[in-house]
Amino acid sequence: MTVDHGGGRRALGAQEQAPGAAGGPAREPVGGRRASGALEAEILALLHSAESALTPGDVAERLTTPLAHTTVSTTLSRLHSRGVLHRTPQGRGYAYTPATDESGLTARHMHQVMEGGNDRASVLTRFVDELSDADEDLLRRLLGSDE
Repeated sequence: MTVDHGGGRRALGAQEQAPGAAGGPAREPVGGRRASGALEAEILALLHSAESALTPGDVAERLTTPLAHTTVSTTLSRLHSRGVLHRTPQGRGYAYTPATDESGLTARHMHQVMEGGNDRASVLTRFVDELSDADEDLLRRLLGSDE
C-alpha cells in the first residue's frame, strides 16, 4: 500500500497502518482480508468460551486482531439474524450468547448443506461411505441398528 504524504508517495511497511477516516489508526487487519467466515468462527469461539453473554465491545476487546466496533456489531447482528446467536438487551445495545453448543452448530451446518443439495440420498450415501469404521459404528448405534 502506498500513502501520499504531500511530499511524495511511499510504501507502507508491513507493520504500519494507513490512517483511518477520522485520522486515527486503521482498525481493520493490515495485509488484506480475513478468510471467508474466519471472523464469524473466531467470534463464535469467543462466545462459546465466555462465562456469560458478551456485548460487541466485550467481543472486540477479546479478538486477536483489533477491529472496529461497527464491524463486530454487524457480524454479531448477522449471526443473530441467521439464528446462530441469541441476544438480550443490555444498556443501549445487546449482549450475545450462542444459540447452541459447538456440536449443535456443526449439526446445523450439516443440515444446511443437506438442504442445499438436489439428491439427499446420494449425499447421505457418499457421506456414510466416507465415514471411518468407528464413526460408522457410532452412527449405527445412534440409529438403533446393530447390522
